[in-house]
Amino acid sequence: MKDVTVVVGAGGIGQAIARRVSHDRQILVANHTQKSADAAAKVLEFAGFDVTVMEADISDRVAVQAVVAKAQELGSIKALVQAAGVSPSQAPIEQILKVDLYGTAILLEEFGKVIAPGGAGVVISSQSGYRMPALTAEQDALLATAPAEDLLELDFVKGVKDTLHAYQMSKRCNSLRVRGEAINWAKRNARVNAISSGIIVTPLAHDEHYGERADFYQSMLKKMPAGRAGTPDEVAALAAHIMGPEAGFITGSDFLIDGGATANFFYGPDS
Repeated sequence: MKDVTVVVGAGGIGQAIARRVSHDRQILVANHTQKSADAAAKVLEFAGFDVTVMEADISDRVAVQAVVAKAQELGSIKALVQAAGVSPSQAPIEQILKVDLYGTAILLEEFGKVIAPGGAGVVISSQSGYRMPALTAEQDALLATAPAEDLLELDFVKGVKDTLHAYQMSKRCNSLRVRGEAINWAKRNARVNAISSGIIVTPLAHDEHYGERADFYQSMLKKMPAGRAGTPDEVAALAAHIMGPEAGFITGSDFLIDGGATANFFYGPDS
């Protein structure tokens, strides 16, 4: 049996990371629909990879446990890529919190129990987590370490006001969650980190760029120091480094890759 890379949410970013880190590995693609999983598998197979696919709803712990079981059947789980999520223009508050916040927490808990020694995980988060109003140290600690089943019942999580706030809260949780889970993953000699990406050229970004907040996103693109959107391959290059042997001292960290959009938000001329 080969070592296994598990990719949850194999869209543009998930596929790009899988290509970078899965040489001589079996790839398990777990997407929300069988159709999207099959489409991702076809692209990866044409690139020369051995791929197994399954449908999975990451907001359901039983479904996540089924992904873990399938991955264990295939081999030793060496990598988890969590790239699944929905944006403020794609889903209501409840779904955003259940998928992006709770679902990610479940994945990290369940895969943290089985990740192989020397393995690594990466969560694709978002610059949006940096933009929400500051939380207290106690609230941050709860997002990082509270059992996944308790997260949606936290008063300050239940109190989110709109889809953007729900998304920001979820991504804030993602960035903090890898800190809390890094302690557990270390018990298996494994590492886990997050990448908070900015506007990357993907279908999700397209929905935001032309959705109800189109003016905001188009303005962000014009003002950011990089002057353009990023590409999935640029995110994948960072992911490959922090998941690879040269980054053995890096765990529990979050990496911002947003073309300077966050810097401009806080310190630009219009901030």
